[in-house]
Amino acid sequence: MLLGKNPKMSSHDVPLQQDCNHVTYMGVRLHLFLHGFKSGRMTTLTKRSRRTEAPTSTESRGHEEEEEQKSRATDEEEDGDSKTLRLTLMEEILLLGLKDKEGYTSFWNDCISSGLRAAMLVELALRGRIQLQPQSMRRKKLSERSVMLKSDAPTGDVLLDETLKHIKNTEPAETVASWIDLLTGETWNPLKMYFQLPQVRERLAKSLVEKGVLTTGKQNFVLFDMTTHPLVNEKEKERLLQRLQASLLDRWTNEPHRLPRRTLALLVLAHGSDVLERSLTSLPDDRYEIASGRAKDMLEGDIEQQSAKVTTPAEEVIWAVLAALNRA
Repeated sequence: MLLGKNPKMSSHDVPLQQDCNHVTYMGVRLHLFLHGFKSGRMTTLTKRSRRTEAPTSTESRGHEEEEEQKSRATDEEEDGDSKTLRLTLMEEILLLGLKDKEGYTSFWNDCISSGLRAAMLVELALRGRIQLQPQSMRRKKLSERSVMLKSDAPTGDVLLDETLKHIKNTEPAETVASWIDLLTGETWNPLKMYFQLPQVRERLAKSLVEKGVLTTGKQNFVLFDMTTHPLVNEKEKERLLQRLQASLLDRWTNEPHRLPRRTLALLVLAHGSDVLERSLTSLPDDRYEIASGRAKDMLEGDIEQQSAKVTTPAEEVIWAVLAALNRA
């Protein structure tokens, strides 16, 4: 009876119409599927690409720390001391300046205070926290370029973080020489006296005590008692001396920029802190003459010419520190 309602349609036409409807229905579903696939997948890919292009601050900071670790690991491998106790440049300079048995620096050495502050700047540069002001069309000398903040991520070292905080909060930016003076307290401006870092030697000595390199004692000087820090880890001091001496002898490269960065920094800071010559006195006379001659040629030569060969921002800071310490 249902077929009789449409006289033009035969019983053979019904399956054909159902097949057409089925094809149309499947075509619509296929279209919707493809449309949804395109919109869904493309939106996801777009979002992923945006997340890649704009990392969060946490990811950025993690990347900086990873780069710092790679940089430090490279220097350790080049210096050949990756399995030994790791000291900061400040601790190494103090260790070179301390008398082994007495446990204090020479009263006649008035350069080590500025040398320790300079070591903080170099250490921050090696850890990727600061750099020199970029060169412009009017090229400036190293001594005229300001210290710029590169990253304010904490280093985990109290003295370095204090220095980094001062640099971050100071406007206008200061030069390397100015920062050495300010951190040492050598300024006539009473408004800038708060930049001075107090008790640097004592704080570094305590750190070396915690690392098992020094111990704590006292010595009486008639009018007063002074806390001393005699050497207890002779191997660590010997390793440091051998590394410094070898850089001027067996591992000498004739080109300072080919030296590992931490070794170059150690030579520059030892020279500026007036402890380099004392570090070479254990050498035989002939080797002492060779080492001291090479050190003099490198550290008292044309600093601007040497700095033109640098390959990293940290090296620029090292040569700027040398220029500042030679000026003093």
